[in-house]
Amino acid sequence: MLDYASLSALAAVVREGSFERAARALHVTPSAISQRIRALEERAGCALVVREQPCRATEAGRRLCQHVDQVRLLEHELHGALPALAPAHFNPAPLPIAVNADSLATWLAPAIARYAAAHPVLLEVAVDDEDHTSGWLRNGAVLAAVTATAQPCAGCNSNALGAMRYLACASPAFVQRYLAGGVTPEALARAPSLRFNLKDDLQSRWVQQQCGQAPPLPHHLLPSSQAFLTAAVAGMGWGMQAEALAAPYLASGALVELLPATPLDVPLYWQHARAASSLLYGLGAAIALAARSNLLPP
Repeated sequence: MLDYASLSALAAVVREGSFERAARALHVTPSAISQRIRALEERAGCALVVREQPCRATEAGRRLCQHVDQVRLLEHELHGALPALAPAHFNPAPLPIAVNADSLATWLAPAIARYAAAHPVLLEVAVDDEDHTSGWLRNGAVLAAVTATAQPCAGCNSNALGAMRYLACASPAFVQRYLAGGVTPEALARAPSLRFNLKDDLQSRWVQQQCGQAPPLPHHLLPSSQAFLTAAVAGMGWGMQAEALAAPYLASGALVELLPATPLDVPLYWQHARAASSLLYGLGAAIALAARSNLLPP
């Protein structure tokens, strides 16, 4: 029989990134967290946590983290079917997922909000670049992810959602200042670009697609979809804007495309742990339905 108090401590350390934050989340002392994980590692016969900043799960730890998250969901469904077995305080089940910021800022938030409002779950949404959200799934921090990675992680299924369209945009004044002579590798090497974070390579991918080469691009870092858009309108730099966010600014003339009709389409997938509960499958169905209405067909 597994010790679920220890498993919960392990999952909290991986999700929170440190023993101290995990202790606060579980309302125990850091010493108690350390003791529980040490006992679990002794029983497993291997390390379960890489003690770095932030802490991360080993492969064995990842499997245990996913197991405890799935058990929580399954227990929640059992309590719903057999209320007499439910504890006095029947709290909603945590449901950790990872998504990309632009999806969350456009089509995804309404879908997951409606689902959470109608089902007994507490969504724990982690935000990362679409090429890296699958990493959260691999290390056991989440049970599902909206990702640009088609290949399913170990123990997971992958379903195509559709493609998110991005447009290379800037303010008219910015284009006149930096790109009046044309959108060339030389001009782009001087024109400030916008990046969501250091993982964001959409700008370089678009330049490679249009110019056949991608010189180093000077850039500002703005880890917010709304700030990214506001900065482009203000003339701070050019960047790949989600079409759904940029559309009204393009219509008003506040933004223009650097090169018309040159979109960058990013395919997205819903990856989720196998053998999960109907609550997770239901969330996936709600996300797939929203994707069909908002993304380009897969």
